[in-house]
Amino acid sequence: MTSFRLLSAFFALLAILPLSAAERPNIVIIMVDDMGFSDIGPYGSEIPTPHLDALAAGGVKFSQFYNTGRCCPTRASLLTGLYSHQAGVGWMTNDQGAPGYRGQLNDRCVTIAEVLGQAGYFTVMTGKWHVGFNHGVTPWGRGFDRSLNLPAGGLHFSNQTGPKGETKLFMNGNEVARDDPQFNPPWYGSDLWTEQGIRFVDEAIEQEKPFFWYLAHVAPHFPCMAPEATIAKYRGKYLDGWDRLREARYARQIESGLIDSSWKLEPRPEPIPAWDSLSPDLKRRYDDMMAIYAAMIEEVDKNVGKLVSALRERNQLDNTLILFLSDNGGNAEAGIDGRYQGDHPGDPHSNVFIGRCWAHLNNTPFRKYKHYNHEGGIATPLIAHWPAAIPAGGDDGEWIDAPTHLIDLMPTCVDLAEATYPESFHGKEIVPMQGQSLRPLLTRAGTFPDRELFWEHEGNAAIRAGNEKLVREGLRGKWELFDLKSDRTEQNDLAAERPGRVAKLSRRWRQWAKSANVMPKPKKRVNKN
Repeated sequence: MTSFRLLSAFFALLAILPLSAAERPNIVIIMVDDMGFSDIGPYGSEIPTPHLDALAAGGVKFSQFYNTGRCCPTRASLLTGLYSHQAGVGWMTNDQGAPGYRGQLNDRCVTIAEVLGQAGYFTVMTGKWHVGFNHGVTPWGRGFDRSLNLPAGGLHFSNQTGPKGETKLFMNGNEVARDDPQFNPPWYGSDLWTEQGIRFVDEAIEQEKPFFWYLAHVAPHFPCMAPEATIAKYRGKYLDGWDRLREARYARQIESGLIDSSWKLEPRPEPIPAWDSLSPDLKRRYDDMMAIYAAMIEEVDKNVGKLVSALRERNQLDNTLILFLSDNGGNAEAGIDGRYQGDHPGDPHSNVFIGRCWAHLNNTPFRKYKHYNHEGGIATPLIAHWPAAIPAGGDDGEWIDAPTHLIDLMPTCVDLAEATYPESFHGKEIVPMQGQSLRPLLTRAGTFPDRELFWEHEGNAAIRAGNEKLVREGLRGKWELFDLKSDRTEQNDLAAERPGRVAKLSRRWRQWAKSANVMPKPKKRVNKN
């Protein structure tokens, strides 16, 4: 027993010692677009995701990782390690005239690519950018050596028409035709972002450099579409409806240890109809919408497998940290009915939104959706896989329950890459990192101190302090107070019985809001991009 303890202590010490240049890990961040908390196998989904399951089994899963609740702010926060308003992207990419709402990464922040590039990393970006391309803020201008990107999102097929059908494609700073022969058209986006990223990684390997790859999938963002052969596999599988499927996901989440059985499943909100009340025609319509969405998740998972296989074949997998997450909760845009347009919904010429009914399933077991700061808007899966440093978590992987946030990804990358986060960049003073390295949680060595976390988007606001969460819906909404240890599904509002805590936490939120460029708010809202 004594020998075992000494050996364990030795490996724990190794985990916290500095890495040599040759041992610094490659880092791959995979982010999907508009995927809900429960949409992959390790988090309760019925959609088969064997490749993500394998990553989780060989690494760790975070049960309380948070994004910002919306696309552009999440991307800004991920890339910079700041709260999104500090980076200039408190809303979308329109300039609203206030410092926190300029719609582009500002000159008071640096990206992970800029920091790791100075530390000798080869930096790669593929997929959706959406942090100010319309203002001249580009991947190649913010530290990426190689990039294949869309300015925003919504493009899934090379021959896509209709909504988002005019989206342009850029490679290493130059516009390229979507049917360029080098991409082997016709292509599906999840394949393209992965395959081109692997080609870029080959350049890093040839140069004997560690690499950072930010893979920003467009799927499963609307318009929902996928290869027909994949969609066909799911037709009929959603005729059980959102009520039964949500209960089934909830049961699997409890069984896996993801959630506490004492947390009540949020009841179906009144505007969403009971599945059994629908006509057969409506059931078939909704079934097909969700089949398309499920196919998009499968295509992402296939490409996770493709990425892992490529790294293994190149002897890079063991020393590569792979992180997988989503930019916000499931998307309820297009309301109860969603959208189901086109001669063949799901093909490159259609326009499908799954709508609020299925978003309620996506975010099992939580309240609310994308845009909001309730758990359904900001909770995301996070899977971490790094064979050289993360002990395998068993058959299904280990849960890490510490509250963590996008702001922690920059400090993690800086720490593992042995890079230096600058005090100034290009002559401008840089805002300090807001998060803390996840390394102690990943390697089971060291400590990860508790801290307050903050959110704001479109007037929706929240602060988490320990297990307490104060959250508000909209500028005119009332503050709600929840004990997330006993009630993470936010069913029991404690605000009336704990007014002192509401007052204290709301003051802390306002202090943060003033310091983080949430205030001043824009005087006038402009149209979205």
